[in-house]
Amino acid sequence: MHVVKESVAVIGAGPGGLVTARWLAAHGFEPVLFEATDSLGGQWNAASTASATWSGMRTNTSRIMTAFSDLDHAPDVAVYPRQDQMLSYLEHYARKYDLIRQVRFGTRVLNLDMAGNGGWAIRYKAGGVEGEEIFRRVIVATGAQSAAKVPDVPGIESFAGGLGLVHTSQYDGPERFRGRTVVVAGGSISALEIASDLAFNGARVVSATRRQRYILPKLIAGIPTEHVMFTRAAALAGELLPPEAQAEGLKAAVLRAGGYPQQYGAPAPEANIFAAGITQSQSFLPAVAEGRIAVRPWIDRIDGEHVHFCDGTAEAADAILLATGYRLSLPWLAPRLVKTLALGDDGMDLHAHTFHPALPGLAFVGLYNLIGPYLPVLELQARWVAYMMAGLVPPPTSGEMEEGLRSSREMRARGQQPVLHALAVMLARKAGVEPDLREFPQLERALLFGPLSAVSFRLQGPDCLDDAADRIAEAAAAFGAICGEVHTPEENQLRRLLGLETPVAA
Repeated sequence: MHVVKESVAVIGAGPGGLVTARWLAAHGFEPVLFEATDSLGGQWNAASTASATWSGMRTNTSRIMTAFSDLDHAPDVAVYPRQDQMLSYLEHYARKYDLIRQVRFGTRVLNLDMAGNGGWAIRYKAGGVEGEEIFRRVIVATGAQSAAKVPDVPGIESFAGGLGLVHTSQYDGPERFRGRTVVVAGGSISALEIASDLAFNGARVVSATRRQRYILPKLIAGIPTEHVMFTRAAALAGELLPPEAQAEGLKAAVLRAGGYPQQYGAPAPEANIFAAGITQSQSFLPAVAEGRIAVRPWIDRIDGEHVHFCDGTAEAADAILLATGYRLSLPWLAPRLVKTLALGDDGMDLHAHTFHPALPGLAFVGLYNLIGPYLPVLELQARWVAYMMAGLVPPPTSGEMEEGLRSSREMRARGQQPVLHALAVMLARKAGVEPDLREFPQLERALLFGPLSAVSFRLQGPDCLDDAADRIAEAAAAFGAICGEVHTPEENQLRRLLGLETPVAA
């Protein structure tokens, strides 16, 4: 007998939408993906007008951490994949799970609202024709980097430099800036990477930031930084240690990896690392030390081609690149949903970044600015949503939902972004796939101190993989990070806190 599968709408065919569709299909649903552009890939599709990537761009996270659990990158892909390799990877993933036939390309959502029957009404436009369909369940996976944020700077509209003022979402490489003076405004990863790209390709670069952050390199002694910093051990320590101890340990680790910015000629950050913040770039601080990049405080005002900074200095600039981040934009959400979610530029109120108690049947995947690699967290979030819909794990209680909303509001009030390791472990527990370290003694070090890859959550619970243990060990050893049986004093301290076996003496 032919069984009709329930259709579930997924808005967006980037990484979040694709991995959500994959797991919905695996558990008996028929995903229907609404994609406004003519091809998949989201941000990694440089040809899309919605993409902030450019040809030749490299990821800032390793190939191990920029992959889903069911598909590794091709053997010839470097440690940090190119933009075109990431797009090819996502296309391969979509073909592997027969997702392309389920994508409605060129279909722009115009409105999402509650329907009278308790479902969700999606009004859309495709081929110049409008339509509407009702779904019992909808997952929004359009990404958080959809609308550029422009700062309020006096005189910004008067800038008269010959190469103009644009947001870095429109950056298309360094070629046209050679021999010119460029002000890069912002201190995020993209700001520092673009500033470095320009500086090493013949531009004179001035970096303007609101505050000096601590800066991590992309590689620490040849090991990708997220393999070292964003681990299960860090997540567990964050649950056990008071904030002061966490800050002390984090700052010590950051300084061992990258040193103080002032050692390179940049300003000194605040002593409190949580207040100063952390960013990442392999080449920015060395470029400052070599005089390739000049560092200034934030922009005070703009007058014609002159950019005036808050320290009283000024530069005649040919171009200004605003690396000032993104605001969350969901213009097609019905006004009553916007109000319920308290949707703003900085996000919305959700339990575990996924559900709202007043909006059953509606979920969000990847609608946050994450510190660290996205793909492992996107997959865990997609698995949790699919498992709940399939009845494999229980839904959160009303009390858990309300506590989640309270936590969400507090994070937004502090301007705090989720961090890979903490969010991954939380979502893994909700999906029932967080591995029990005692069940895998041979993998203890890899699971605690190795990369927190997507496959490291395929050992237990639904959808475990036969080869997961081998792939976890291989990923942990790939850069020589987890070798031998002798634990460091820091590892031993954490093992005592976790109540594991007597540590091996270092």
